[in-house]
Amino acid sequence: MFTPKTRIEKTVFGVLMASVMVYGMETYNTALLHGGMTNSFFLLPLSEFLGFVVIVMVLQEFIGGPIARKMAFRLVNPSSDKPLTVTLMIQAMTVCVMCPMMSMVASLLFKGIDIQIPAKWVQAVIINFPMAFFWQIFVAGPLVRFISRILFVRPQSN
Repeated sequence: MFTPKTRIEKTVFGVLMASVMVYGMETYNTALLHGGMTNSFFLLPLSEFLGFVVIVMVLQEFIGGPIARKMAFRLVNPSSDKPLTVTLMIQAMTVCVMCPMMSMVASLLFKGIDIQIPAKWVQAVIINFPMAFFWQIFVAGPLVRFISRILFVRPQSN
């Protein structure tokens, strides 16, 4: 299991994770908006991709990450629990924090600011949370850790 240790590893890992999460969620929301999936939707999210990656990284670094880690470490102990358990708990808590924040950002950007924004935000969270959770646990997390293991080869310890 790859866990970033150096500042460079953490930065690259963060960029990769934000990129994979943004791409997956943007593709998902584009498909929802158009009533289904087509091959062309795999390219559509690229138009908003960079902006959302930056927003995710800033929110994750200063708000989402610290809160998610505090929440996770109330439930697991990094020094005594299995690394997989700790990683999955951090991932789950990150989705619990980031999904509502990013749903608010998307609601404000795409649905406009009006009296209905609380309802629009709640609806966005309800629609996005299951996808964000499963995408993070089963696709983004494993994929980014796999790529990171290739990028940052570490000596094997016996």
